[in-house]
Amino acid sequence: MNEEVFIDWKTETDDKGIVWLTLDKRDTATNVLSISVLDQLDFLLEQIIDDKPKAVIFQSGKSSGFIAGADVKEFLEISSTQEALIMIKRGQKIFSRIESLSCPTVALIEGFCMGGGTELALACDYRVALDDSATKIGLPEVKLGIHPAFGGAVRLTRILSPLNSLDMMLTGRGLSARQAKKIGLVDLVQPQRQIKRAAEQLALTRPAKQSMPLLGKILSLPGIRHLLTSYMKKQVAKKAPRQHYPAPYALLDVWCNYYGNRKRMMEEEANSVARLVQGNTVRNLIRVFFLQTRLKSLGSKKSLALRHIHIIGAGIMGGDIAAWCALRGYQVTLQDREPKYLSNAMKRANKLFQKKLKLRHERTAALDRLIPDCKGYGVEHADVVIEAIFEDKDAKQAIYKDIEPRMKPGAILATNTSSIPLETLAKGLKDPKRLIGIHFFNPVAMMPLVEIVKTKKSSAETIEQAIAFCLHIGKLPLPVKSAPGFLVNRILMPYLVEAVSLYEEGVSAEAIDKAAVDFGMPMGPVELADTVGLDICHSVADNLAAAHGTTVPPMLGKYVAEGKLGKKSGRGFYQYKKGKPVKDNDADLGDQKSIQNRLIFRMLNESAACIDEKIVDDKDLLDAGVIFATGFAPFRGGPLNYSLQEGVDNITETMVQYEAAYGERFSPVKGWKLIK
Repeated sequence: MNEEVFIDWKTETDDKGIVWLTLDKRDTATNVLSISVLDQLDFLLEQIIDDKPKAVIFQSGKSSGFIAGADVKEFLEISSTQEALIMIKRGQKIFSRIESLSCPTVALIEGFCMGGGTELALACDYRVALDDSATKIGLPEVKLGIHPAFGGAVRLTRILSPLNSLDMMLTGRGLSARQAKKIGLVDLVQPQRQIKRAAEQLALTRPAKQSMPLLGKILSLPGIRHLLTSYMKKQVAKKAPRQHYPAPYALLDVWCNYYGNRKRMMEEEANSVARLVQGNTVRNLIRVFFLQTRLKSLGSKKSLALRHIHIIGAGIMGGDIAAWCALRGYQVTLQDREPKYLSNAMKRANKLFQKKLKLRHERTAALDRLIPDCKGYGVEHADVVIEAIFEDKDAKQAIYKDIEPRMKPGAILATNTSSIPLETLAKGLKDPKRLIGIHFFNPVAMMPLVEIVKTKKSSAETIEQAIAFCLHIGKLPLPVKSAPGFLVNRILMPYLVEAVSLYEEGVSAEAIDKAAVDFGMPMGPVELADTVGLDICHSVADNLAAAHGTTVPPMLGKYVAEGKLGKKSGRGFYQYKKGKPVKDNDADLGDQKSIQNRLIFRMLNESAACIDEKIVDDKDLLDAGVIFATGFAPFRGGPLNYSLQEGVDNITETMVQYEAAYGERFSPVKGWKLIK
């Protein structure tokens, strides 16, 4: 076997005449298609054309996956549309060379295969994927504000029905190996012991390539294509307005207008992304990508050997935390006072497993890992014990007094409290430094962020272990200082309270929510308050008001006293029918810009206060926390990033005007000086 090594690529020719091209990018755990990697590949393709091997098989030298995509950092260095176009067309040319090789080409996919990695695989004649839960194949470029640019849109829509190809690109969802096989994206799904032999067989036997099914051909006909495009744009608009997220619409336009003309569609695919990449949306979404990467890098799974988790409290939060941990593969014991509470939690867990796990044996295994435990026998064996009962200091402290002596040495003692200071809860513990806050958000299965709440007494080891726990269960950890509201509720609550103030002034709920959604929030604050529960909002708002000397709008307390608790009671600020708010389509929308400013400025001002009080370590972590816990418009890059882009002086000057009109809650805090 002949072998050549480049900086990032290794090439081997076996005794069957097959060239194995292995990408193992230097000095990184993940393969990405940087300019350097592509340049080396271009040179290798020149050699392959000259050598005329029997076949070429692309594979990864990384244990983590195939190829994660393009090097996103290089996007930020692009200074013009022309520069972007040159880079994109360079990638298109290289992938077209792979496609036009005279010998068969195979992509051997193990682990993740995303973005440019999937585009490279599409340029190959065949694709074989590892039958493993870690295998994920996708085109998530839309999450960065762009769409496939190296010919991915052209090639994917050529072999898959538009219902599948466009869904992949518009949602950015990754497919499992079996899902990819089902829709025709990969040719074979194989276990580890057979995957290389399967790739060889594909290369040497040259079976028929994947082609568009009949239904796909019909849906791609010009008239039907235009109707399908119109329908898909309406569906996209429900979650991603064009003015905030132009990429999905640009992709649909490229497909609708140029499908069938391969050369022109390739050109327009490049032109479209070259235009998109210059906007603030792309830069801010790339920022969000790196914020997510930073949260993941705050610790290491190695800091905690996690096998068993014990949850105390089988209410909505405790039960859902337990279900999530079991879903992620860990043994979980769930404790509550009576079996009936555990029964409700098990029913919700079963619904989660039905939704997330497609195979029956996987669902059964997850249920087997979740063990009802009224007596709390799991405490002695658990690596992590999480208390998630109702917000009552005495009740929580009584639990700690009971379980602390029973916990094994080195186990984490955590609370999911959302409002009680850890310093208060830790009183009475023999070892106060072992208590840590691990604060999940509702709904647990959907919210990626978890606050790691620390005090001055929290040991570094406990903090590291809590971060590791979050990484083990697939959540994003954010260390925050123990202070009223921590970070997320501290910033979110003034926004919700301002919505109530506007409502008290006679502004319609519909007008308030529209202003927020138009800004880019996933849900308006009035509907959000109803969804969270007005009783919970009132409790948190009261705690924060007491801590910071502010007031809570009387209407919030009035509604709670009347039993109008929001969605769960059927009535809050909105009336609810079948779980949906009844909204007045003819409601007066008022001064939308003023409403929007009042809502958002309250969040921005509180964000500046949190920086001043060092609730988190820096501005980027604050932006990350607010984006991943509240859904703060990702395309704006976070509240502080948005403040910088809009101009801190412009915002604070307007706030001074609002202070004169609406009160001191709009007085700019001194933390603004730290943001400039």
